[in-house]
Amino acid sequence: MHGPRENLPVSGRTDEQDRLVFADDTLASLQARCGGALPGAIAIPELRELVTKARRFGTRVARDVEAFDGDRAIRTWAQAQPDKAGKGCIITLADWQSGAPGHSLDDDDARRLECDRATADLVARLDPEQRIIQATGIGPDLDPIVDRMNDSRGARWTECVTLDQSDHSQPMHWRLLDGATCRIEGSERQFTVRLLPLGRPDPGSDGFELLMIAHEPAPVASPPPARPRPSAEQQTRLSGELGPVLRQPIARIIANAETIRARLAGPLGDEYSNYAADIATAGQHLLALVEDLADLEVVESAGFTTAPDRIDLVEVAQQATGILSVRAREKDIALHGPEGSAKLAAIGEFRRVLQILLNVVGNAINYAPSGSNVTIAARSTGGKAFLSIADEGPGMNAGQVAKVFEKFERLGRSGDGGSGLGLHISRRLARAMDGDLVVQSEEGKGATFTLILPEPTAND
Repeated sequence: MHGPRENLPVSGRTDEQDRLVFADDTLASLQARCGGALPGAIAIPELRELVTKARRFGTRVARDVEAFDGDRAIRTWAQAQPDKAGKGCIITLADWQSGAPGHSLDDDDARRLECDRATADLVARLDPEQRIIQATGIGPDLDPIVDRMNDSRGARWTECVTLDQSDHSQPMHWRLLDGATCRIEGSERQFTVRLLPLGRPDPGSDGFELLMIAHEPAPVASPPPARPRPSAEQQTRLSGELGPVLRQPIARIIANAETIRARLAGPLGDEYSNYAADIATAGQHLLALVEDLADLEVVESAGFTTAPDRIDLVEVAQQATGILSVRAREKDIALHGPEGSAKLAAIGEFRRVLQILLNVVGNAINYAPSGSNVTIAARSTGGKAFLSIADEGPGMNAGQVAKVFEKFERLGRSGDGGSGLGLHISRRLARAMDGDLVVQSEEGKGATFTLILPEPTAND
């Protein structure tokens, strides 16, 4: 292996006695370092057990295996597939990771994940079948693919990119896709793919988080030669040219700070690691503020409109519940979505409705106490569809309820983080779809936010 992690699959073959009779250079080298020979008995106990099970039961078996070659701890995803002759197995290994003895590979994974999330140029949420739910991106060259992915909800994400050096049939196992490189139509950059499985004990049972990390910075769009000098208002436009220019360096600051904090570049005193953690946290808040201000600029512009269509409000709520389920579990909060068989037709723009729900449900999770519930309920009456999000948090008094949708108001509650723009933007979006976002709350009794949208008529 070269470096701490290798993602290119390696392969080998065993005979009817579970001896390794063929291996490419990487696997052969590991076999030798673990005290084995080629041909010879498999020297990695967990891999030998995997192969034996696959041959004995005549079925494919796959899982993570660990080994120690005398110098390094090694973990890899391994698959054993009985060959057609029934005399042995084909072995495939991928996603190799190595570390010093006694060193936690899980800690390394968490640190790399923090860095990857901070530097990702495209982020998408996928369902358990790797189908697209929602995508966002940074950089003008990614605008077309983000639009295409959001318009292709339900399609596999691999249909929107060109995978490098991949002749495997689709759909591929997510472990083989994690770490792959790809190209995107309309962009000259190359990207590394990270697929993060959600759900336990079966990874991916709750879907996936897709990260695409560019090998080069995002290009900055240059103005046309004959463009007149922009006004002061245009010069500060976050939703246009200034937003991408700000996002890229902030993301790099976060990534570099996380690298320092996690000591990935070498040993570092605790006090400096803590400073780096503060820098990373401040950078994340700043990046979130840039995103919120850009959204605010869009929804408050004179020509802002939505693209309403007939949607199932329960389906959107279930998508939001799936996306936020991991965050809820991390805070020990039970997140209850509408019943899977329920339906509630409404008129609205799917992407904007999902944005509202992610904001409102996310706020409920942030402010609800550990061990409490957040419940989403759907109903309809009088030609209107209602989706209510109820938490068991501290609630708000009448004065706080009156101003909770104002700009920079942080729910009228204590707590760090957030720009105080999310609810203001969400209400503007709801009203742009001929609906509304309202709240009911009392101190000590939690809060219930309700999204109201028109139901379809016979002509819709």
